[in-house]
Amino acid sequence: MKKLHYLILAFAVTLVACDGEKNNDSMKENFADNPILSEWDTPFGVPPFDLIKAAHYRPAFEVAFKENKEEIDAIIAQKEAPTFENTILEIERAGKTLGRVSRIFSAVNAANSDKEIRTIASEMAPVMAKHSDYINLNPALFKRVAVVYNNREAGALNAEESKLLEETYKGFIRSGVNLKGAENTRLRAINSEMASLAEKFGKNVLEETNKFELFIDTKKDLGNLPSSLTAIAANEAKARGHENGWSITLQRPSINPFLQASTNATLRQKMYDGYASRGNNDNEFDNKKILEKLVSLRVERAQLLGFKSHAEFKLSNAMAENPANVYDFLDKLWPAAIKMAEKEAIALQAYKNKEIEGLPEYKNSAVADKTLTGGDWRHYVEKVRKERYAFNEDEMRPYFECGAVMQGAFTVATKLFGITFKELKDMPKWHKDQQVFEVLEADGTHIGIIYMDMFARESKRGGAWMNSLRAQSKLDGDVSPIVTNNCNFPPPTDGEPSLLSFSQAQTLFHEFGHGLHGLLSDVTFGSLSGTNVPRDFVEFPSQVMENWMSDPEVLKLYAKHYKTGEVIPDALVEKMNKANQFNAGFRTVEYMAAAYLDMAFHSLKEVGAVDADAFEKAEMERIGLIEQIIPRYRATYFNHVFSGGYSSGYYSYLWSEVLDSDGFEAFKETSIFDKETAAKLRRVFSQGGTKPGMELYKEFRGRAPKMEPLMRKKGFMK
Repeated sequence: MKKLHYLILAFAVTLVACDGEKNNDSMKENFADNPILSEWDTPFGVPPFDLIKAAHYRPAFEVAFKENKEEIDAIIAQKEAPTFENTILEIERAGKTLGRVSRIFSAVNAANSDKEIRTIASEMAPVMAKHSDYINLNPALFKRVAVVYNNREAGALNAEESKLLEETYKGFIRSGVNLKGAENTRLRAINSEMASLAEKFGKNVLEETNKFELFIDTKKDLGNLPSSLTAIAANEAKARGHENGWSITLQRPSINPFLQASTNATLRQKMYDGYASRGNNDNEFDNKKILEKLVSLRVERAQLLGFKSHAEFKLSNAMAENPANVYDFLDKLWPAAIKMAEKEAIALQAYKNKEIEGLPEYKNSAVADKTLTGGDWRHYVEKVRKERYAFNEDEMRPYFECGAVMQGAFTVATKLFGITFKELKDMPKWHKDQQVFEVLEADGTHIGIIYMDMFARESKRGGAWMNSLRAQSKLDGDVSPIVTNNCNFPPPTDGEPSLLSFSQAQTLFHEFGHGLHGLLSDVTFGSLSGTNVPRDFVEFPSQVMENWMSDPEVLKLYAKHYKTGEVIPDALVEKMNKANQFNAGFRTVEYMAAAYLDMAFHSLKEVGAVDADAFEKAEMERIGLIEQIIPRYRATYFNHVFSGGYSSGYYSYLWSEVLDSDGFEAFKETSIFDKETAAKLRRVFSQGGTKPGMELYKEFRGRAPKMEPLMRKKGFMK
């Protein structure tokens, strides 16, 4: 069932039903006393986050599981012959309460968790898996679905109804509903264990990230760290119990600027090693055995379902279709990417050699090894950029104040689609840092709500993502979407606002693209709405929005100095664009290395032990990754594929880059805010998963995508 699988991804574990029953009076009390379950007297029906406590989740799940089970049982118990209306539509309607509880919990667990929330997540994972199996492996329910599917030609269904029927039927088949006896029992056990392991993996990554600290008591070791980030490091030190000094953490807004700025090579390497070894320290948070077991279970499940590997199973429902097509795609780009990265490494090594040889102590005593390391890379990138292009990334930050970048994204959406954003004060939030906006059509018609949660904190997992708190649908009246954007940007301090790097500003536009995909959805069925599309198409709306972020015409609309209001100078933009071309090899290679690693683990065809460290090392040697670069996500902290929904799908960001590079050229052929082209793009956003991704793209572009725009953008060809 596509609807249930969507909720599974939202929770990042497998979804489902709870043992035990309570009497109806108790259930009614739960509804009355539990703010998750009671009627929401809130603006636009947003969740009452201000009233919800951790203690409310367990009973809410219990009620939701029981209700959903009763809904499914009622569908099965019908005496009438199966029809699209009494079976497929009733399955689509079922689970409304469960969806509500799961979406809220998954969003809070990702963005504002605590020990109690994480404990609940651990407890619920196997329970959810059991409930999912009750539905997806239910032969009586599938029997009704199969009757409708087999009679589909006589059903006079419209295109969207046909797609819903197809996805519902395929969902049961892919879940293993046809397995019997011992195989069925084994599949259920695998699903339960995988759910627990995936949740534990993500929890360990968060614990490892939060517990690491590099305390610095000598300011010169910070190098030229921007004042705003220095203030954040000082605040972090105080929060960790130090009277003075600075604490650098493994949160990206902390570690990456430090690696760029610090002149202390030993401390840089310590930070780099701390980041690269998360989940691989042979302690209570070690993830090696967890991921090794997950990989083995995924192979076993895939083969139970009739596939040779987990990758074959996952990709059979994606645009890429099979592992061979993914490898063919990656292999076409890899030679140019690694060649560029090797040239960058030579340039960085030469700069480091020159720098060390210029030290007074070089001729008189032994000095540290001159060999460029992973901890050196970002530091010397900044130095080479400054030497070659007279560019320092810190020059950009004053023009990328977080609130201004957000307004820039809103402005682009207004100019493209005619929609506007109205901030709503005094709204229920899960954290005080959130901002809430109503999204409206040009005529004032309500579209939906978007929550913006921009700043890093220990209660939030790393990275950036979008949640759907309520999916758009029109099955039983118009239901408007509620979405969230979540990032990990440096928080403001008493002295300065949150100032972003170029890549962080790109991230904001990226996640906003996901938000628009959910907000602009216009379909009948919630399970096909918004981002409910194949994994290797879901990144197209997000990545195409990145193109506007750095366009010179758009920069003039929002990139203004936070103190003076000066529009970013043309000369600085030109330097920025030239400088950003340097290090494109690194960015592509570290990403592709992770994509190869994902595919390698999930292309395995044998159940059994795999040594995570040795396997990763062998795969990186196979592709020829240079020693100064590691995968963007090494195996033991690869949340995307071992805790999230991207297994066998991490390649999809690059796959979508082909689409977004080619797609943005449609605007460049006319103008970047061309109304006709924008209307076609909105049509893509609006149709969700009602059509295959390639069909939607061809409707927009008039043809299949070409690879050349991406190759030019990355500097792989002129």
